[in-house]
Amino acid sequence: MKDKYTGIIKGLSDRELLFHLYLTQFILLAISFILSLILFNRLTDVLHLFKINDMNILLIGGTAGLGVVLLDVILMKLLPPSFYDDGGLNERVFRNRSVLHIALIAATVAFCEELLFRGIIQTHVGLVYSSLIFAVVHYRYLFNWFLFLNVVVLSFFIGYIFLITNNLFVTIFTHFIIDFLLGLIIKYRHNTGSNSGNTGRDVS
Repeated sequence: MKDKYTGIIKGLSDRELLFHLYLTQFILLAISFILSLILFNRLTDVLHLFKINDMNILLIGGTAGLGVVLLDVILMKLLPPSFYDDGGLNERVFRNRSVLHIALIAATVAFCEELLFRGIIQTHVGLVYSSLIFAVVHYRYLFNWFLFLNVVVLSFFIGYIFLITNNLFVTIFTHFIIDFLLGLIIKYRHNTGSNSGNTGRDVS
């Protein structure tokens, strides 16, 4: 399974890889819109999940994101590189991108995934089911038990943050910080020619 997946990644050009990444996020956004029409009485009910004037965005969302990245960096130093081997996808996505493009990718993924999995699904089926669905959707990690466990735990963690804050901007910011900083780590490790500590896991 891993060899087949790695072969598929290697067979895609950078342009094709980015196209599929953005297409996937567009599909998640479309699913969110359709489900919001079905599950919510009014679309404005979805907007109430976004609260911009909330210090928790920085206090909880920012702190949680930085904490996850710090823990990841420590684990990457302590664990064998194979634990973070995702088949090369994240490296291909981030290594040659500008900082602004990495920020755009991180923001797009954070918004689309949090809207669907936390804003739409979790509000209707609860933390456990939404977190498990989130993990299963990231099926590319199934060939690496550590990365899959990582995603499961992280999904429950972010879901819990939404549970206690009821503000999608908090989890979006957490998700963004994680993907953005890990994307930068991949970019600058590649540019400096370092192959140690493959940064395989983000939440996209």
